[in-house]
Amino acid sequence: MDIIRKSDVTKRQANLADYDQFCAAFHWKDAECLLDGLPGGKLNIAFEAIDRHVIQGRGDGIAIRWISKDGTRRDFSYVELQRETNRFANVLKGLGIVRGDRVYSLLGRVPELYVAALGTLKYGAVFCPMFSAFGPEPVKARMEIGGARVLVTSHSLYKKKVAPWRKEFQGLDAVLLIDAGDEVEPHTHELPSLMAKAATEFPVAAAEPEDMALLHFTSGTTGRPKGAVHVHRAVVAHHITGKLALDLHPDDVFWCTADPGWVTGTSYGIISPLTNGATMIVDEAEFDAGRWYGILESEKVNVWYTAPTAIRMLMKAGSELAKAHDLSRLRFMASVGEPLNP
Repeated sequence: MDIIRKSDVTKRQANLADYDQFCAAFHWKDAECLLDGLPGGKLNIAFEAIDRHVIQGRGDGIAIRWISKDGTRRDFSYVELQRETNRFANVLKGLGIVRGDRVYSLLGRVPELYVAALGTLKYGAVFCPMFSAFGPEPVKARMEIGGARVLVTSHSLYKKKVAPWRKEFQGLDAVLLIDAGDEVEPHTHELPSLMAKAATEFPVAAAEPEDMALLHFTSGTTGRPKGAVHVHRAVVAHHITGKLALDLHPDDVFWCTADPGWVTGTSYGIISPLTNGATMIVDEAEFDAGRWYGILESEKVNVWYTAPTAIRMLMKAGSELAKAHDLSRLRFMASVGEPLNP
């Protein structure tokens, strides 16, 4: 098997040119200095991911390019993402949510998920994404364990996976539905109408570095799911690992195929690319080899982060499909989860 070797030019352009030399000189203080922070030693993940880019004059850059199942594209610049996340933070304020409260999502890869995640962090509440394929019991268990106060979801997912047991869980104060269904669901709010009324300005919550920011759960295959807490200071690691391990540059087009319901899809599918100022591709659809190669080509993806299972499925689809697309812009590929054979 031929070994693919990087050229000297590619090596010189990489953020991590010499691993051993970098490690010998590295200190976490250096990583902290790559972020702006907030006065008094405070931090906020959403500020580092969005607002600081706007302040520094990079607000017109595309933060998220969302591709719907039917192929429709919708771009969010950094300044537009700032406004939308400010709106969501103001929605939480209007609902009486306080800092530290848990805001859950049960959604596919739609723009509202990303706005809710960053708006929640901006507000100072805790965000917990759930995989939309979960059944009612896994959803209920995670919301009970984490003490959910708000759930952002769709009409269909709510009716199938939450409504049947909602009366059994008293702690859920608000359900925000992202779409208008055929009938009005009792004891829910229509998020679009709340967002339309909300102000576009919001003072980012100045969090302590060890304040809780994200709540993820284990799969639950060995007993009840266990919550894993990420604090706001985790953004230091999110940023530097994206810069070094994924070689992210501000002008890169980055695609992480992981769903935000899993930790990779949040840490490296939302936070890390945005703190590094990249353009993030989000595809609503599930795996399709031809569609994926088409996205890599049409969006001129530079850095691609995907799962071993997906790579094996692409291999199974055959090399002719890959050869039919121009993938020359793809500079760096990464995978996670399990080893890949040669």
